[in-house]
Amino acid sequence: QVQLVESGGGLVQAGGSLRLSCAASGRTFSRNGMGWFRQAPGKEREVVAAASWIAAIAYYADSVKGRFTIFRDNGKNTLDLQKNNLKPEETAVYYCAASSGTAVTTTQRGYDYWGQGTQVTVSS
Repeated sequence: QVQLVESGGGLVQAGGSLRLSCAASGRTFSRNGMGWFRQAPGKEREVVAAASWIAAIAYYADSVKGRFTIFRDNGKNTLDLQKNNLKPEETAVYYCAASSGTAVTTTQRGYDYWGQGTQVTVSS
């Protein structure tokens, strides 16, 4: 059974940093696209960052460019998201996702596997 488990969420002050981690089990995703999404209360789920199986090929939402960095360790089957200079409006549940394809994918429909999410709260 495939599982994606996120960790690293929590409460942080505005301007602070957090690193989210996603550990995959049940199959390897070393040849697949993976990504991070977030959903704030009352809003649609949106893509934050995504990477092809080669992490050097990555996508970032305009709102996080220069502050967030996606890392993947194909040997460990993990995907991390380093988030710096966090803003209160980035309070949300953050989800890890994995695709059956190899490319960078920025839509929810492009992903076949999802984690349960981890809460990030940014206080002002």
